[in-house]
Parts: sequence; structure tokens; C-alpha cells
Amino acid sequence: FSTVGRHIYGFRAQNANPIFFPSQVFPFRVEDFWGYNYLNLFSVETMRRYVSRVLNWHLGFPRFNSVNNKSGSCFQSRNNNGPGLMGGHLDGSFLKMYSTSCEKLSEDAPKDDPVSDMLVDSFGRLHTYLRISLTERCNLRCQYCMPAEGVGLTPSPQLLSQNEIVRLANLFVSSGVNKIRLTGGEPTIRKDIEEICLQLSNLKGLKTLAMTTNGITLARKLPKLKECGLSSVNISLDTLVPAKFEFMTRRKGHDRVMESINAAVDLGYNPVKVNCVVMRGFNDDEICNFVELTRDKPINIRFIEFMPFDGNVWNVKKLVPYSEMLDRVVRFNSLEV
Repeated sequence: FSTVGRHIYGFRAQNANPIFFPSQVFPFRVEDFWGYNYLNLFSVETMRRYVSRVLNWHLGFPRFNSVNNKSGSCFQSRNNNGPGLMGGHLDGSFLKMYSTSCEKLSEDAPKDDPVSDMLVDSFGRLHTYLRISLTERCNLRCQYCMPAEGVGLTPSPQLLSQNEIVRLANLFVSSGVNKIRLTGGEPTIRKDIEEICLQLSNLKGLKTLAMTTNGITLARKLPKLKECGLSSVNISLDTLVPAKFEFMTRRKGHDRVMESINAAVDLGYNPVKVNCVVMRGFNDDEICNFVELTRDKPINIRFIEFMPFDGNVWNVKKLVPYSEMLDRVVRFNSLEV
């Protein structure tokens, strides 16, 4: 069983890649599966109606017309390390059943647009932008993000593989997502980052492949990443002062981040987006200095409000409200608004 964000449930048939479904297509919770026959939660007609809405998502239920009065016991892990879904009812013959089910479901497919229908949330908003976290690991220890000793990491075998990431992304793109952002942790830490970018950029229908990175190792990897289809970069940088950078991140590397920003500009990324978390008493006096970076280079600065949590206590001492940031920028000398 896998979760992607809050509302994506994933299932794996025996000897198969993981299949993911949005909760809008299959409106039931994980708790509903324990001790119950998932086919009996809804009538066949109801299941057929929801499955038919987006044919790409129904692979995990290829045999629901032929399986009755059977209960399952456990879920398959994301990396095939656990028992099969529903006690193994989806066995090696599921590919043949899938073809049959595809034909049957196609006959019942609704005539309306399944893309907008599936990607619209309960507030009526259309979502065509997917963020994929490639890793929890990071080569910095920013004080507002991670303790100095780091955090407990998920064992590698439990993380999505390269093929699983591409398969999942393909399902979303084929259903209407046109922008994917790779995040982390620090995404450039993954040894297969170039191959991931190459495969994702070749997905039919994907318009933008972006990445958010701290820029520590980006400069030397960016030429290859661009060749592999990376079309946009966001580089995180909270200060222009090397000593303050080392204090905040608990690591050296300010010059490497600046090198990455310049490399992105030289390679033709336009704009190069720089993310800056503004904190009172740390870098709020640098707001206008960051704005100055945009004067002669194709750089966009994104000032981000600091989330003022300190343990379980809401601490607003470091918070600089958006309205205050905007006021400082507007009053910046010689700035054309």
C-alpha cells in the first residue's frame, strides 16, 4: 500500500508494477479494506461507473467482474517485499483479464472529459501540476528544516524506484497533468537523476519538467540535466552572506550555490527562480539585496514566509508577513514597479 500526497492510494498485483488511483475515482478509504471484501463495498454497476471514468486507472481491478465473496488479508509493499493484494486474487493471469476488462469498460466509458473530471478537487479547482519527492536525503541541515544530527530516513528498498516514479508520472500525465516538479530532500543526490529527467521529459503531454534544489551540486550536473529535458529550476538561497549561509545550513557552500545560479543563467534558463525564506533578525535586511540580483539577470526572486513553528509552540518572532516584504520591495530605491 502506498500513499502519494493525501489522496492517492496505490495497489500492486502480484509480479506487477504499482498502480495508483486518485480517491476521486475510487471513493473509499484504506480503513474500508481491512476485513472486508473490496468488491462488496459497492455494486458492480457503481464500481464500473467509477472505473470507467478514467480507464488508465482501472488496472488494479481487472477482475472485479469475476471475483465474488472473497476477502483479502494484506497489501503488497511498493517494492514487492510483502504478500500479494487481497490474498493473491490478482494472479499472473491478470494481463489477459485486463484486456477483456478494457474492452468491457470502454463500452461504458462516459462521453464527458475524464481529465478535467478526475483532476478537479472538491473545491472545483483543476490540478495539472504534480510534485514528486525523489528522496528524503539532503546535503544541508537548514535550521528551519532539519536538526543538526539529521532525521530518521526511510530504508531505500521502501522508496519508489526509477521505474515506479516514471510509471506513476505517466499515469498522471496521461490523465491531464502537464507540469511535474522534482523535489526532495535534495533531488540531485539521487544517482539516477539524469535518467529520471530523461524519461519524464519524454512523456507525451508533459509541458514542463522543473526541479527545486539547494544548488550545492547543481552547477556540474545542470548541463546534463538540461540535455535530459529539465526545463525549469528553482534554487533555494536564504542569504547572500557566506557566513550567514554557513550558520543557517550548518554547512559550507554559499559559493557553490551562487555558481549554480550563474550556471543556470548561462545555460539559458529564463527565468532562474530563487527561493528565499525570509526570517526576522536573520535575512530580512537582505530583501532589497535579493531584488537587486534581478536587475541585470533573468532571475526571479520568490520570497517565502517562514513557518513559525518551534516544536509544538507557535513562534511569530521570526515571521515577516508577506505584506511587510512587499512594502519593503516597493520602497526599494530606483525600483520600477
